[in-house]
Amino acid sequence: MTVQPVRLFGDPVLRARADEVTTFDRELRQLVTDLTDTMRASGGVGMAGPQIGVGLRVFVYDTGDAAGHVVNPSYEVLGEEEQTGPEGCLSIPGLRHDVTRALRVRAHGVDMTGTAVEFEGRALLARCVQHETDHLDGVLYLDRLNPATRKEAMRAVRESEWFTTGKTVMSAAEVAATKAAAAAERSS
Repeated sequence: MTVQPVRLFGDPVLRARADEVTTFDRELRQLVTDLTDTMRASGGVGMAGPQIGVGLRVFVYDTGDAAGHVVNPSYEVLGEEEQTGPEGCLSIPGLRHDVTRALRVRAHGVDMTGTAVEFEGRALLARCVQHETDHLDGVLYLDRLNPATRKEAMRAVRESEWFTTGKTVMSAAEVAATKAAAAAERSS
């Protein structure tokens, strides 16, 4: 298992546009493995390269219904329907806020061998594609919130234990534990 530490809100790598992948080699295959193992160990449904400190345009996903990876992704919105629902981020552990995104997208890119990849996503998979592609552009889901909700979210970030102690990196196990504690608190 190649679980990596997760970069947290405040780390500059999360705000920089990731570079296009131009070399399809063993290191890229290892990056896809590292991202997948770290995503699963953290309890996530998606993870992008910058979240483990790698500024390359790669993300992985596992929604339960679909799993895979996309290198150099782009997407197009299909139709005008939107979805609004809770969204979180492994780089902002423990927080969830309603985000409005397109209900359906078509993702394009290549896999780790350079072979073309194209698929349609709906609901959670569409949300995941949009969220992870945002990461590769240096955009966080907090940036997609309406102003009042964003203000509330930023207050929650500033009050979080990991932020107040100055952490900009956390182990996957710590991220999973923080998510679980927050979920338990929300349900009580």
